[in-house]
Amino acid sequence: MKKLFASISRTVLNANSAVLLLIICAAWLAITAGVRPLMLPDEGRYVGVAWEMLNSGNWLVPTLDGMPFFHKPPLFYWLTALDLKLFGMNEWAARLASVLSAVLATGVMVAFVRRYVDKPTANLTAIVLVTQPFFFAGAQFADLNMLVAAMISVSIVAGADAALRLERGLPYLASLTTAFVFAALGVLAKGLIGFVLPGAILLAWLLVRRRLKQLPSLLPLNLLLLFFVLVVPWFGWMQHSYDGFWDYFFVYHHFHRFAATGFNNQQVFWFYVPVLILATLPWSPWIYRSCSPSFLKDPERFDIRSLMILWTLGILVFFSVPSSKLVGHILPALPPFAYLIADGLLLWLKASKRPAASAIVGLSIAVAGVTCVVLVLLVTRFDTRSFSAASLPISKIYDVNDQIVMLEEYQYDLPFYLKAKKSPWVIGAWRNSEPPTKDNWRKELYDAGLFDQKGMQENLISPGEFALRLCAPGSGPFWLWGRAGLASRYSFLKDKDVVFSDGKKTMWRLVGGCVADPEAKQEN
Repeated sequence: MKKLFASISRTVLNANSAVLLLIICAAWLAITAGVRPLMLPDEGRYVGVAWEMLNSGNWLVPTLDGMPFFHKPPLFYWLTALDLKLFGMNEWAARLASVLSAVLATGVMVAFVRRYVDKPTANLTAIVLVTQPFFFAGAQFADLNMLVAAMISVSIVAGADAALRLERGLPYLASLTTAFVFAALGVLAKGLIGFVLPGAILLAWLLVRRRLKQLPSLLPLNLLLLFFVLVVPWFGWMQHSYDGFWDYFFVYHHFHRFAATGFNNQQVFWFYVPVLILATLPWSPWIYRSCSPSFLKDPERFDIRSLMILWTLGILVFFSVPSSKLVGHILPALPPFAYLIADGLLLWLKASKRPAASAIVGLSIAVAGVTCVVLVLLVTRFDTRSFSAASLPISKIYDVNDQIVMLEEYQYDLPFYLKAKKSPWVIGAWRNSEPPTKDNWRKELYDAGLFDQKGMQENLISPGEFALRLCAPGSGPFWLWGRAGLASRYSFLKDKDVVFSDGKKTMWRLVGGCVADPEAKQEN
């Protein structure tokens, strides 16, 4: 067994072809990306927005339930809608943008470390990165975090490459242009952090290395103009089309959310430290090899090691400041963290005189790989909130042009799995009540409706409004989705056909017809 693990270690460290290594990493990340249903709420929300974009043909305005959804910029939705168009309405296509983003982040790390350190360190960095359970899960999770992590990674690596080439008298404009382009894409992926984080980390790195005099050369006017040409049109057009967009997107969703304390998942300042350590097991214990003062004393590797340390710490500190913390936010810290682990581990391997040292590296790779696969299997087994299982029997009798109605909740992935052409109606206490303030699906839909009053009136309705629509000539069929116990609270559900029920959620089918006393007590 030791020989097997030692063989794995030697094969990884001595691999000559970076292209072959990346193909293997890509296959590893992609092969299980479609085996589980979409997770709620995040995957269902973001893939649902992409489906609406593809279904409506409006590639400029992201919509949720047919109304403008301005929580995030459009890049993820563009990529995912394109993937769905090319590869079909399935989970693998829905996660392809995240998979490719992870491969991109891995690829730039391999190229950068091979150029400025050596081949074994680059190879091990790649393997450590793609077998970290956190990175592996992020690569197979359809939301914006892996995409923005890749954009930030490319911006930092390309910017550092440009700075190093500049001080060595080598051509650097191609790398610098890449840094600016991907910073712009980072803004289109998730907002201001797309350029704030790479810029701050690179500035700190130049300061530590006493290279601030390079700044004028690294901030040429033509590339600054290119950045704005790529970024401004979409944001400018949204403000032109929807009054208040800038205030909502930048002031509320950037500065207010960053500083305020009223949002979900309030955590202590040091929350991300144990998250990073636990989510990157079994590799994370090796980080202690990179924590000694002597680690930075090697003049040949100071430039790269200092960059990776500042990169990791910069991401952790920045996202630790807000009281609201989501684990996916620190995905941009994983590439440099993987490098620090790989560099320290190889230092130990070179210094170790133990015959089994090489086998320990191979064993770590095997354990990490098994952990990632087990993680996917556990999520597949125990996450039961998706509409996927219900969609199988319902889709056989459902027509994509039928009207879906959701009772007192929004099932994000339902339109995706049924390929619904019409925006669902959501029954709730939308009229004559205080605007929702809790950070949940109600507030998302309500905020979206503020930018489209007509859509709000059409899609966010009361039980009485739905009863009137039932009476309309030629109405129906309607497919109502909600908790199983709701039938006793709504007169229009009594004695109606149950198409699906799992004891928790039920779908009823209504053909139409007037009902009396339609109102029901609403839950807020």
